[in-house]
Amino acid sequence: MTAVVVGHGFTNHVRKPFVFRILGRLARQHTVIALDFRGHGRSGGRCTAGPAEVLDLDAAVHTARQHADHVATLGFSMGGTVAIMHAATGNHRPDAVAAVSAASRWWTRDTEAMRRLFWLAEQPHGRAAMRALRVRMAPPLTAIPPSPVEVVDRIAPTPVLIVHGTEDHYVPVDHALALHRAGGTELWALDGMRHAETAMTPELVDQVGDWLHTNTGAGARERAPSGPRSARRREERAPSTRRGKTACWRTSEAT
Repeated sequence: MTAVVVGHGFTNHVRKPFVFRILGRLARQHTVIALDFRGHGRSGGRCTAGPAEVLDLDAAVHTARQHADHVATLGFSMGGTVAIMHAATGNHRPDAVAAVSAASRWWTRDTEAMRRLFWLAEQPHGRAAMRALRVRMAPPLTAIPPSPVEVVDRIAPTPVLIVHGTEDHYVPVDHALALHRAGGTELWALDGMRHAETAMTPELVDQVGDWLHTNTGAGARERAPSGPRSARRREERAPSTRRGKTACWRTSEAT
């Protein structure tokens, strides 16, 4: 059975209902390890909105390797960007990676929603509001790391799936197209879908989980090349009888 390590989006954590629903759905077929990134939920440390969180995901994948032969990563929004960076640069890399609503560049401000979010994260009184959301922010980084779009081509031959909605009001679908072109990834650009965890239907969770299983370990032998997706898949599927388990994991004060 494949272990799926799940990374949440900015301001989320594993106990948020819409995140927990995704974890429960995935756990019907996979072993699931979910973590609170640094500065979020029950984890220590302070959030950098992506770059340092790569270390958190790396530690979670290392843990997953102790319990499963095959490990995949699945990230949403900030977690999707982290998953791409980790698959390209991490010490303990996955066998397959899926990124939902991921940005191609760090701290993008392409939309009004993102400009508001980072204004809150960077202003002193905004940081107080972030603490009310159980997010503790780190000081701004002094050095800018490479962007995901600059390193996504290093992930090959590990399979990469980019999932993005055409109605994403935080991160425009152009980011998914840039990642797809730069890295030769598989792309599902889904008509009408909005942003990250809150946009995930049970059917889409199943489809992403199936993709990870097919492209990880023994399932990889069945894999055939496929082109970009422009619309949600609609085929009927028989109920699965495979059952998994969920483990929630928190980071420490962490470097």
